[in-house]
Amino acid sequence: MSKYQATLLILNAKDISKAFGATSLFRDISFTVDEGDRIGLIGPNGSGKSTLLKILAGELEPDSGEVAARKLTRLSYVAQDSEFAEGDTVRTVIQSALQRAGVPETEWEARLRETLGRAGFADFETEAVTFSGGWRKRLAIIEALVQKPDVLLLDEPTNHLDLAGIEWLESILESAPFACVVISHDRYFLENVTTQMAELNRAYPDGLLRVSGNYSEFLEMKQEFLAAQSRRQDALENRVRIEKEWLRRGPKARTTKSKARIDRANELIGELTELGGRLQTRSAAIDFTATDRQTKRLVSLEDLDYSAGNKRLFDKLNFVITAGMRVGLVGPNGSGKTTLLRLLSGELQEDAGSLQRANMLKVVYFEQNRQMDETLTLRRALAPEGDSIIYQDRVIHVASWASRFLFTGEQLNQPVSRLSGGERARVLIAKLMLQPADLLLLDEPTNDLDIATLEILEESLLEYPGALVLVTHDRYMLDRISNVVLGLDGVGGAERFADYLQWESWLASRKPQKELAAKTAGKSVSAPSKKKLSYLEAREWSEIEQRIAEAEESLARKKAALEDPTVAIDSIRLQAALAQTEEASALVDSLYARWAELEAKQV
Repeated sequence: MSKYQATLLILNAKDISKAFGATSLFRDISFTVDEGDRIGLIGPNGSGKSTLLKILAGELEPDSGEVAARKLTRLSYVAQDSEFAEGDTVRTVIQSALQRAGVPETEWEARLRETLGRAGFADFETEAVTFSGGWRKRLAIIEALVQKPDVLLLDEPTNHLDLAGIEWLESILESAPFACVVISHDRYFLENVTTQMAELNRAYPDGLLRVSGNYSEFLEMKQEFLAAQSRRQDALENRVRIEKEWLRRGPKARTTKSKARIDRANELIGELTELGGRLQTRSAAIDFTATDRQTKRLVSLEDLDYSAGNKRLFDKLNFVITAGMRVGLVGPNGSGKTTLLRLLSGELQEDAGSLQRANMLKVVYFEQNRQMDETLTLRRALAPEGDSIIYQDRVIHVASWASRFLFTGEQLNQPVSRLSGGERARVLIAKLMLQPADLLLLDEPTNDLDIATLEILEESLLEYPGALVLVTHDRYMLDRISNVVLGLDGVGGAERFADYLQWESWLASRKPQKELAAKTAGKSVSAPSKKKLSYLEAREWSEIEQRIAEAEESLARKKAALEDPTVAIDSIRLQAALAQTEEASALVDSLYARWAELEAKQV
């Protein structure tokens, strides 16, 4: 290794293996992290992604091999589930992290305010356990960041973040001075953030395929690799067929040449068997069942009001769900997405207005915080009443049903507690499929699923003839599945959009309202001081007069363009100029409104 390479290398895992009992996760894997790397780590459920990350973090010892870090390297690891002890406040969590990192106490307050302010935290004395999952995840990420790591290790960080939180994390990682390894199934996130991709999968000769580039570039290289492997398999099959014919003719094994050819034939047969085993792919068979309902209108919401505590989530919400509608439900954390699903399912009742369901409407609800009895065996979890289930009027043995969801016969008598997060998600989807529905309510169904299973789930939802309402942080799935987007602004309002991109554009045009909604979401779990600017607001206040001046200059230029005679006589150019002038005027108005809002906070 050259001196230059040694300088770049931060973390080096060499020939590491790990097994739990008789189950081998991976064997003789090598994995390096260099300065500036942003590595996306993917792989099928149960392939050992989280285990590998824990080994890199020093949280777990490999069965064999070694992990070496460059001298004085600081690692920060954010686990999949972010939990905090009772009594821990935002301040104490971050101060403890700064203390562990050896930061002088005189620097704590400045670093704490700067980092937490950028993340949207306003009240540092709130207990961490009172936060929603998304805000706990933000705090866990900040806890890692304040230690100024050389390598940041993130296990499914997008699972609990809302869409705004995911974009916040993307912006941090894209400009980060540190290297990072992130496990994620969020394909847009991987596309936007990564500079390298690695897939942990037994389909590869070394158990790992690593490619320079983002997710789409990885897919291209993976396809080329698998095509080459397939060509190799075809060539081997031809050679093995010839050798088997030769063997059947009964060669004389006494000669050295014959012995060598027999040995080579056996080697080729073994190589073909190994290659065929690796390239054999299996996918979960997911197929949701609809009822035979002919009714077009399924649910009608008219002037619906609902509050949680002192917070108004829905203010005169009007919306109709019809057969075949696939609604993507979006909004910041705390805006009421899960609450709306619970209202639709009948778990909650509206405060005012009406929510009318079609007669005998069958609703199936896939909850975000889904729990399973961990004492059950997989057999009982899949088939509670016996050794078979009834699916689409057919009796199916539990072993066959389990196989549809990639479980082996040996797993049937194992307890659910032994399953990975993705395997548990597949069990829950299997149970969901047994219930015919007119309306599917899906709250974060993608959590813990690998990308291959995600794609199967998407295909099933696209083919499902009933209606569905989908809450997901997976922007790719949201784009692909939904044909209507209902956007919640976090302060009681809601708007209907054609797609996710239109909702994003609407948010950008209403930036002051977006900031207010984000702060309101934070207030649901923390209570920022009134009449006091947060770090982000103070920075915005210092820049807003300059922004107003620039916006007014732009408006003046747009108005001047309208007076150009060559524009006035060209109807197409005139329409474009009018639209640009209206847009510039709206921007000036919104900036003045925001200026007044910030000024009032300082009174």
